[in-house]
Amino acid sequence: MSIVTIRNVEFINNPARFSDVYHFRVTFECIAPLKDDIEWRLIYVSSPGDEHLDQELDDCLVGPVPVGVNSFEFEGSAPDPSKIPPEDVLGVAALILTGSYNEQEFVRVGYYQNTEYDNEEMNETPPARIIFERLVREINAKPRVTRFQIKWDVAPPQLERAAAGAATSAAVPSANDLDDSMEVDSEKRAAAS
Repeated sequence: MSIVTIRNVEFINNPARFSDVYHFRVTFECIAPLKDDIEWRLIYVSSPGDEHLDQELDDCLVGPVPVGVNSFEFEGSAPDPSKIPPEDVLGVAALILTGSYNEQEFVRVGYYQNTEYDNEEMNETPPARIIFERLVREINAKPRVTRFQIKWDVAPPQLERAAAGAATSAAVPSANDLDDSMEVDSEKRAAAS
């Protein structure tokens, strides 16, 4: 069970120019107070086949994190065009938001980003050299969310209550146990008479 669950990620500037910062609001729920901060990272993936070309656009620490629904706004730099192979600039790329606690990634939210020119003529006949000032990006609103089991340093409240209750209550007999004891009682009664 995760202590932190993302409820919503809202991109405030979508669509936007390729060179604009990524500006978004993350809303998440925390069900137990955390001792340490949560680290959020924004990663741009231009070439899925080559991890070395991934660009970490920004990261931030959020904390202390109280129990309840929390939100924060995050701005990440635009990707560095010089680090993107020319054949991977236009079209679909990925934008990934990760959440980590104590250096353990517990959630990854992936978005597709489409990059194209700001007019139809340039999209139909792209210039030989990419003109970054004319590029716009649009992030698909349907993310792919991957959750990872990690070792939290706190227990979820319902687990604490269940553990406390189990330590103070007696075991509940099963139906089989009741049937066996009834048979034994019947045999004892028959033998006594």
